This record gives sequence, C-alpha cells and structure tokens, in this order.
Amino acid sequence: MKILVISHEYPPIGGGGGRVVQDLCVGIASKDYTFHIVTASWYHLPEYEKSDHLIIERIKSHRTQAYRAGLATMLCFVWKSFWRSLQIIRNWHPDIIHAHFAVPGGASAALAGLITKTPYLITAHGGDVPGGAPDKTKKWFRFILPFTQFIWKNAARIITISQRSQQLALVHYPVEIDIIPNGINTSHYLKHNLEPHDPPHIIYIGRFSPEKNARTVPLILSQLQDLKWKCIMVGDGPQKAIVQSLIAEYQLENRIDLLGWIEPKEVDRVLSDSDILLMPSFQEGMPMAGLQALASGKALVMSAVGACPDMIDIGRNGFLVNAGEIDEYAHALRKLLCDHALLHQYKINSREKARDFDINKVVVAYKKVYDSILKGNE
Repeated sequence: MKILVISHEYPPIGGGGGRVVQDLCVGIASKDYTFHIVTASWYHLPEYEKSDHLIIERIKSHRTQAYRAGLATMLCFVWKSFWRSLQIIRNWHPDIIHAHFAVPGGASAALAGLITKTPYLITAHGGDVPGGAPDKTKKWFRFILPFTQFIWKNAARIITISQRSQQLALVHYPVEIDIIPNGINTSHYLKHNLEPHDPPHIIYIGRFSPEKNARTVPLILSQLQDLKWKCIMVGDGPQKAIVQSLIAEYQLENRIDLLGWIEPKEVDRVLSDSDILLMPSFQEGMPMAGLQALASGKALVMSAVGACPDMIDIGRNGFLVNAGEIDEYAHALRKLLCDHALLHQYKINSREKARDFDINKVVVAYKKVYDSILKGNE
C-alpha cells in the first residue's frame, strides 16, 4: 500500500504533533506500507530524503520559525503542498492520502483527493479543531471555518487524538469521528534511570506561548525557593522575554536554565536527566511532551485540560491542577520535592502507565484504518 502523507510539521520543526507523524510513519513503514511525506522545509534540512519504504520531501512555505507556523505560512503550505501532491499522485499513484492536521494539511488533501479521486484520511491533533486552541486560532477560524466544512465532510475517515478533541469537533462538523490516541515508543526510554536526582530536576517542554502558559513556571517555582531543586525550560516563543524577566525578578537565574528550541534527540537526553514534568498549559490536545515524560518515567504535574487527565492516575504517578492556579502547582511540586520515596514511586508508576500509549498499539490501529479505506475503495 502506498500512502501520501501531508503535514506542515515533521521533526525537527514543529511541536509534538510533528513527532507523532514521524513515529507513526516510521512505525508502520514496511514492505506492505510505503510512505511519501510532504512537509515544510527549514534552512539546512535536505529537500529530499529516502530510506526503506519512507520518502521525506520538504517544500518551501516561507516558514520563519521552527516552533510555529503563522496563518500566511500555512496558506502558503496549502498551496504548494496541493500542487506537489497532484504531481506525486499522478506519478506515484498512492492508495490513500493521510493529512495530519485538518488545517493546513487537510485542505491540500481534500483538494488533491477531489481532483484525483484519491481517498483521504485526516488526523486532527487538537489545535486544528475550532476551540482546541482559542488563544492561537480563534481569529483564524472566524475566516476559515466555512471552508473547513468541505474538508471534514468529504474525508474517508477522520481520526482525533482524544475525547475532548472529538467533542469540540462535533460541535462544528456533524461527521463520524474516531479516536486513536498519540503513541510513544516506550522501549526507547527503558534505559532511563528512575532514581531521583539530588536535588530533583524539574523540566518544562513546550512553546513559550499564551496557551502553554510558560510564564507561570518561574511564578510557581518562586514559591519553592526554600527547597532544593533545579529546573530546565525547553522551548521558545513570544513569552520568552517575560519568562526571562520573571526569572530575574525572583532571582532564579542559578536555578532555572533556558535551553531554547532543541533537536528531538536532545530533548530525549534532557528528559533522561529529569524527574518531574511541569506542564501548566491552558490548552492541550494530547501533548507529546507528556507521553515522552511518561515513557521516560517522570512524575507529572499537569493542568487538567485536553487529554492530560488520560495520562495521570491520581495518587499514583502525578497531579492534575486547575489551569492557572499557581498555588496548586506549587503545592503538588512541594509534595514530590519533599518526599524522595514518593517521587521515586511516581516515576516507576509513570513508566508503567506509558504502556497504555505504546506506539505499537497505535500502529495496529492505523493499519486497520488504512486497510478499511483501501477495501472500501476497491
């Protein structure tokens, strides 16, 4: 089976959604499933890569930031990926088009599918659903919502990553939507040591943006200056200057390190040297950073938004906090920082919990979807 994948995010650019695309394609690629991925280019990255059963092609879309794509960049990607997809379909003859993100990839897939009669599948990752990330996309959807109806209505199958995303989508799109959660390669993280550091290491991973609420991290940690800890913040974005200012205001320069936007392999290394994931987001889909933290055995302190509650068994591997409640985050962290045995046990339990999201289960689920679409199109 030949599958054309369209996604404006693919490592090392983009967020967790791009990592999901990579893990899924790499996990499924075999003599029975061959992928041609059309994604966005970025500076030094090669325009074309080919390995066994996997082709990665990067097209120019005027992307200026590794961690995000603005509306103009997305519209450019729709236009260029559409035309490139037409060429690939006519020359390579894929059986299915798989668009990750209903916008922008879904638009390219819908247009190319309409013209060539190729069935297309959409995986919506959260922020591409109206209401999934209102701080970021509310203004966009005021303009593009009428155009997205066609994308959802004509898809052969639609997948979303959580019950929350499904519920939000059904408000605007009266179509059948299945749920397949994001997956993680749990075996990749088995060598991570679960013994807590002294002092414990806290990590934040994500965009420094309003919906991720990065500015809250130094505010939370300012309440814990009487305890021993170190913190690493991984990411970049519009709130970086605010975060830096707050770190200086609370004299936390020697305790919080800002690493900026780093390569996925480096993220894995930094995670292996951490104990607690702090995620104070206002909005989430199913955050890849959360799954990585689970698989690598981190205690979780997360907002009760999106699919975050799916990752935490209360009293076993972490704490769910009402988004924006700084005192609650600090209280949860204090419990973990003050109890070495509790932190150690939570780390062990997180690794066990990660089995629920093992990439092999997700691979099997998507293979069934691909096979059903192909069978239905015969």
